[in-house]
Amino acid sequence: MDIKIIKTETEYEQALARIYTLMDATPDSPEEEELELVSLLVEKYEGEHYPIDPPDPVEAILFRMDQEGLTPKDMIKYLGSQSKVSEVLNYKRPLSLTMIRNLHEGLGIPAEVLLQQSDGKVEENPYSWRDYPFAELFKQGYFDGFDGTLLQAKAHAPELLADLFSVFQGRMPKQIYCKQADKEFDSNALRAWQARTLNLALEKELPEYAHKDLTEGFIRQVVGLSYFSQGPLMVGELLNKRGIHFVILPHLPKTYLDGACFYAPDRRPVIGMTLRHDRSDNFWFTLVHELAHLYLHLREGNIAYFDDTERPVEDPGHPEEYQANHFARQMLISNQAWKEVGGYLMQAQDEKPLLEVAEQMLISPAIVAGRVRWECGDYSCFTNLVGYKKVRRLFPNYS
Repeated sequence: MDIKIIKTETEYEQALARIYTLMDATPDSPEEEELELVSLLVEKYEGEHYPIDPPDPVEAILFRMDQEGLTPKDMIKYLGSQSKVSEVLNYKRPLSLTMIRNLHEGLGIPAEVLLQQSDGKVEENPYSWRDYPFAELFKQGYFDGFDGTLLQAKAHAPELLADLFSVFQGRMPKQIYCKQADKEFDSNALRAWQARTLNLALEKELPEYAHKDLTEGFIRQVVGLSYFSQGPLMVGELLNKRGIHFVILPHLPKTYLDGACFYAPDRRPVIGMTLRHDRSDNFWFTLVHELAHLYLHLREGNIAYFDDTERPVEDPGHPEEYQANHFARQMLISNQAWKEVGGYLMQAQDEKPLLEVAEQMLISPAIVAGRVRWECGDYSCFTNLVGYKKVRRLFPNYS
């Protein structure tokens, strides 16, 4: 189409027809640029020749919902999630091009109506697939509802990433990351992992969380699950009953992440774990370490703790990590109990003493072996007790 000022009704009708053909334009393509230009020309013509303003996008959506007898829940397939539906219908979120296409194709709402925003623009998008481990995000299913190829996903990357990060509601969290000094981590990958974790967490409705109910007695109750072979699988249900989300999600490249703790938009805390090291001792230490952050440090806010717990930082210069490590060890094996059995265990020549102590304490032998290995600084001893390849297999959806 020859893009020019619209002067006649015939040209106006031709421009509308062209808009409909461009609705499937690839983001950042010449066609999408043409779509925006033609839409502006149509808007200018309508402003001059049709003084009655068309309904705003939200009014048009609500009108069509009323016509079709649709509920906000029915709109999830067009707008992406329950939270996005609420934000759009309450004028807290502008429509993305993906939403506009879905609403136009699925409900027949005119594109020229949907393309209107309060500021006259379609939602701008700062995301590029090159800034993220995009192939891994695609492989791990981070983009719900998208069933195209990786190449197609890259073409739609700004919209897919915007949808992924919309769970933050415009407030990117402050990252507090404890890592090994010689590792350079990818903060964008870490943020993508957190966004996916939040989206998965919010699929469940939990009871209200009350910080006063997170007691040392409750955390020891969590540790007690380690005594059972299916213990890690039981953790989620126990935490959920206290209003704490629990998500297992594989780590992303250059995140070196074992566990994390932060708040979700529903005002409930999230404990996320990667099972990067498929060992029972690492699972239980990481879990209790994150609970320690929640118990000691985290209050409702825009802060997220991320931890590499394979070699816990013992530097008092990192007080919150130092405190979380010490608290976790106290919850796993109390200081008093270690005073009584530590010397005996450190001199053990075989596994029998460790198994006996674990049975007396009703905890996993992996926790006892992990403590001995840490205390003596020898991570090659008692390898048969730390539970290699005993955790991931309990989570069939882990990949």
